[in-house]
Amino acid sequence: MDRRSRLADARVMYLFTPSGSPDPLAVLAAILPWIDAVQVRVKERGAEVSAARPTLEWTQRVVEVVHAAGSETLVLVDDRVDVARALADEGCDGVHLGQGDAPARVAREVLGPEALIGLSTHDARQVVRANEEPVDYLGFGPVHATSTKGYERGLGAERAWIAGEASALPVFAIGGIDASNANELDRLGRVAVCAALAAAPDPGRAAAALREALLERA
Repeated sequence: MDRRSRLADARVMYLFTPSGSPDPLAVLAAILPWIDAVQVRVKERGAEVSAARPTLEWTQRVVEVVHAAGSETLVLVDDRVDVARALADEGCDGVHLGQGDAPARVAREVLGPEALIGLSTHDARQVVRANEEPVDYLGFGPVHATSTKGYERGLGAERAWIAGEASALPVFAIGGIDASNANELDRLGRVAVCAALAAAPDPGRAAAALREALLERA
């Protein structure tokens, strides 16, 4: 199955943050059966851009874990178009961009037509505008307050549903989502999570519960 077909079927994206767990690669290995994509985010809190070398090194490790498991989980890198290009032949499927990162059109020129490009959005205007950009999926949020991204208030599940209706692209809700509230997003059907799995006592079990909650009425 090609990248875009896998993306179209994707339901759970894991935001891989090395500082989120004492053994982040073990967490990744444990949750692989229940996730469809992993976005590698190596950024210190408050930093505008991820550092190139640690991002490259961690993305290589993530690709190795995914390949060793024989998984078709998509691997994306946050911020760094240069890292995505450098690792394109090793198994990095593309890049995820924030509103303040490189323009999507520049990323597309650098990475070519086969790479996946995601874009973070935070309101309806950004979602609609993204329909004109050369991107493959959107992140939307924060749906709930989240300490990971430093948001004290969320936008709510209803706005995430509306974002999904307004976009022709797959939309992943992000921000404060776990198995206890994922069913609020079943109409959207896609989530991106970090702490809900990275900080769980049993990450594999948490990932399975999250997926079940998200898809329980699908």
